[in-house]
Amino acid sequence: MKRLGYIAPLAVFLVLSLYFGIGLTRDPKIIPSVLIDRPVPEFDLPPIAEYAEGLANTDLDGEVSLVNIFGSWCVACLVEHPLLMQLAADGEVPIYGIDWRDKPGAGTAWLRKHGDPYARIGDDFDGRTAIDFGVTGAPETFVVDATGRIRYKQIGPITPEVWEDTLAPLIESLKDG
Repeated sequence: MKRLGYIAPLAVFLVLSLYFGIGLTRDPKIIPSVLIDRPVPEFDLPPIAEYAEGLANTDLDGEVSLVNIFGSWCVACLVEHPLLMQLAADGEVPIYGIDWRDKPGAGTAWLRKHGDPYARIGDDFDGRTAIDFGVTGAPETFVVDATGRIRYKQIGPITPEVWEDTLAPLIESLKDG
């Protein structure tokens, strides 16, 4: 009976170690989204300061597009921004922006400084739309097909490798079929 007192804590420790060890082998950027293959959540966001048009889910119908969640406070958004500017200049795919939880005017100032790759931008000042999208942090980008269904969720910045290996082939296949 005395041995059981020594073995039980050791067994619990081994089980917990195994559980945490398996967890550490998983990529934290791969978070499954329940929205994949489902329609974009309904939303109708006002424009950011000094812009005439906001963004609504109905603006995404009819063509394959990207919806990029960003914020002026987001350091990682600066990492992907040059690539977004290049994609917009090349006309690869329309990019729509959702300015997430920014102070009034901050998104406009940020875009004035770094450039504006977005076809339209909505101001999600209270974060409700981002919650509906299941956003866990900025930047996050969603590939939306021509019928308004989410086909992919990119967590973190879009790098040239992510674009070439994942997003560009997916967008091309969605455009083709």
